Amino acid sequence: MRIGITSDHRGVYLKKTLIEYLEHANHTVINYGTDSIESVDFPDYAFKLGNGIKQKKVDLGIAICGTGIGMSIALNKMKGIYCAKICNVSEAMFCKSHNNANAVAISADIDESLAKAMIDKFIETPFSNIDKYIKRNNKIKDKEKNG
Repeated sequence: MRIGITSDHRGVYLKKTLIEYLEHANHTVINYGTDSIESVDFPDYAFKLGNGIKQKKVDLGIAICGTGIGMSIALNKMKGIYCAKICNVSEAMFCKSHNNANAVAISADIDESLAKAMIDKFIETPFSNIDKYIKRNNKIKDKEKNG
């Protein structure tokens, strides 16, 4: 699978850990930056990842900032990007099986083993394709299209 990953300055260390972990699991990983601990504006990096998803350069995205909230907000402003801010494995599963999220945002402060478990669950979980979830997701897409 092709995974895009990005972070701001706070997420650099966790991002590096996740890149190594994902590559070891034979995923292709595209790093959308930053790779420095010098302060940067997280939306710039969220939008790089979002564009990678929209252009189908990657299948799924992972965004990391101090809380994960900012990255999630920025990514969700992009048409066709459905990012869930997740804190646990259960949320990683449901954001994909119910909401068909194509990106997740996580806190830079989360435990590395929990981060790995959440990302594994996000990647391995398929969309459930159940009518009620399709209907709900289509309502979101209609709102996105029609305002």
